[in-house]
Amino acid sequence: MIYQFGPFELDLATAELRAGGAACSLEPQVFALLALLVENRDRLVSKEELIEKVWDGRVVSDAALASRVKSARRALGDDGRSQHFIRTLHRRGFRFVGEVRALRGRGVRSVAEITEARNDQGVQAAVHQLDPVSRPSLAVLPFRLVGDHVRYAALASALPDELITELSRLRWLLVTARGSSFRLRTSDSEFGDIGRLLRVRYYLWGTVEVSDRLLVVTVELVDTLDGGIVWADRLSGRIDDVHSMREVMRTRVLAALEIRIPVHEAALARLAVPDDLDAWSAYHLGLQHMYRFNRLDNAAAASLFQRAILLDRCFARAHAGLSFVHFQAAFMRYTDDVTGEIARARHFAERGLELDPLDPFVNFTMGRSYWLEGKLDNSLGWLERSTSVSPNYAQGIYALAWTEALAGRALEGRRHVDLAMRLSPIDPLYYAMLGTRAFTHMVLGEDTEAAEWAERAARSPGAHVLIAMIAAAARALQGDTARAASWAANVRERNCALTRDDFSRAFPMKSDTMRARVLQALAQLGF
Repeated sequence: MIYQFGPFELDLATAELRAGGAACSLEPQVFALLALLVENRDRLVSKEELIEKVWDGRVVSDAALASRVKSARRALGDDGRSQHFIRTLHRRGFRFVGEVRALRGRGVRSVAEITEARNDQGVQAAVHQLDPVSRPSLAVLPFRLVGDHVRYAALASALPDELITELSRLRWLLVTARGSSFRLRTSDSEFGDIGRLLRVRYYLWGTVEVSDRLLVVTVELVDTLDGGIVWADRLSGRIDDVHSMREVMRTRVLAALEIRIPVHEAALARLAVPDDLDAWSAYHLGLQHMYRFNRLDNAAAASLFQRAILLDRCFARAHAGLSFVHFQAAFMRYTDDVTGEIARARHFAERGLELDPLDPFVNFTMGRSYWLEGKLDNSLGWLERSTSVSPNYAQGIYALAWTEALAGRALEGRRHVDLAMRLSPIDPLYYAMLGTRAFTHMVLGEDTEAAEWAERAARSPGAHVLIAMIAAAARALQGDTARAASWAANVRERNCALTRDDFSRAFPMKSDTMRARVLQALAQLGF
């Protein structure tokens, strides 16, 4: 989204302030403060809200806040006396008072503009702008048998054949049919030839080696543009266990591609000119922001998902992405309009279902929207559907486990979260998986184990403030008052406004006994 006021444009997608088309130099916190004020121009923004959302709730002096406001005013040619854009309301906060127009992103071109481009740049380039979302494409090539154990030669074809079948279930990935991909082998073809002949962005291949009674399978995901290895793995075991190894390899490949290809696509999109982003690139950049769990990145993710939908209105996953950012806004209390955010999370999930009812991410977001209302049974139904559509979808399995734990089904939740962690050990939500494991122990009164898992979760990269609150509660339940107090201080440093009621709303525990026990622990810590 781009906001225009006076001679300025504030572009959330590129985190840029422009004056007369030229970029203005702004520190990240100054940009975040200005974006927050502009987006909430219809109301007063208190100093407490600015600290919570710009500094992520950390302790900040009045002087530091005043300095950032002064820098924002200076960038706009404003000052504390004239206050043409940013007005101070004494002892209450700030409000953006300039006249603002919201514009769609510049990367979205009209049909008329595309038609003109067709005349200037050729039919093929212009028609591409009107095509549906261009999904990542993949070919699975026959594996190469290493050695002369011809009795196992069938494995070199059987493994990739099974992978084609499994990967075809990923709704976001275009997989070349076996009849085409098996006509090529890496020993005979260069990576560029594979991409050109099969019209794919990636190919997957591997080797099968049998030595004595040992079976070793390697697999590589390769970018056909430059031959770079995006991901590789190796699995070894006894040849007698070949059937279980085949299952493990299929599971590993599916889980890895769910993470590795989107991360690679987002890295490529970051190198593109923002105005040239297609729907798929905008979507994957949105994912990168979405998983950071802070207000500014969440807003950037929303803007990118909106751009993806403007480019392709039938892009189901972009609608699911919008559902997720509205879920996050309600879950993390980025706004006072929690009811409205829940309604929007539900609306975009429903729209995604209309477009693609079999996409696991879409079903995942539908389930999460019910979680916000404490309707755990409804949530479980949609999350079970998500994982039945894609049995190796790690985030769906984790969300199912989290909901089961909140519903008091601790052992089922533990089994599912352990599976999710095995499937996706580098998942951006891995910290939440660890937090789920902690909750399964809390449900069963296993307080020492709960505290250990909760601290692992809270110390993991990307863990948001509510995860630290779980660690505080778990240590209090265990009786370790010193560590509990330390985690409570960590929570207050990041968001001093959080209460035990916020915790209860975020994690709607079905068991009255469980809820009372956790909330009492938080009360003892002053929440």
